[in-house]
Amino acid sequence: HGVACAMMLPIVMEYNQECTGEKYREIARAMGVQSVDAMSQEEYRKAAIEAVKKLSADVGIPTKLDAIKEENLQFLAESAHADACAPGNPKDASVEDLKDLFRKILCNLKKFNRMGNPLKISPGVSGREIFV
Repeated sequence: HGVACAMMLPIVMEYNQECTGEKYREIARAMGVQSVDAMSQEEYRKAAIEAVKKLSADVGIPTKLDAIKEENLQFLAESAHADACAPGNPKDASVEDLKDLFRKILCNLKKFNRMGNPLKISPGVSGREIFV
């Protein structure tokens, strides 16, 4: 679950950025971005997202996952849309929006779990559990 959140964080940050006010300025500052106060809103938002991407890369968070296929996106998006946390997102997201976000991690990742095995989606597994 934690890796899944880390994989999706910069993607969701990009999606939400127009609805975050100055929150990304503080994220950029907390991530060690220099001269944040001299940046425009667009610049510090981009800097915050890039800093999160860099941290993720530095700690080995994958950016792509071969366990997710196009045919899984509807289920994943519907599950995420129905999640109790969804209303807390700063920007409304439709099922189609969520499919587009999940689509950004589709790929050919060959190693993912601690043993180097690709993860697989099993029938009956919710979208929140596939990344365990």
